[in-house]
Amino acid sequence: QVQLVESGGGLVQAGGSLRLSCAASGASGSILRFNVVGWYRQAPGKQRELVATITNGDNTNYADSVKGRFTISRDNAKNTVYLQMNSLKPEDTAVYFCNGYVLREIRIDYWGQGTQVSVSS
Repeated sequence: QVQLVESGGGLVQAGGSLRLSCAASGASGSILRFNVVGWYRQAPGKQRELVATITNGDNTNYADSVKGRFTISRDNAKNTVYLQMNSLKPEDTAVYFCNGYVLREIRIDYWGQGTQVSVSS
């Protein structure tokens, strides 16, 4: 079984930066087992939304709201995917979740427990 563990959240002022980490662990704890790893976020009273994804081939995709400010990357040797967040805005405040999925006959999703990011104005 594999687990995804997020870290790096916190409180920052608008315009500041944070880097989130998503580490794969467990008996099958290789980040490479996932076809795609992504970051999602959920603000109070809102639906969970996609922030960024990265494939095993290092193809990346971003929500329009974070393009040019956030960067997703991976370090396979450390079994970790990162989300570098720059020029943070109060509207970026949310719980950020790491997701990894495996495509076989069906899609199997794995989620981390989430990490809080709060941006003050």
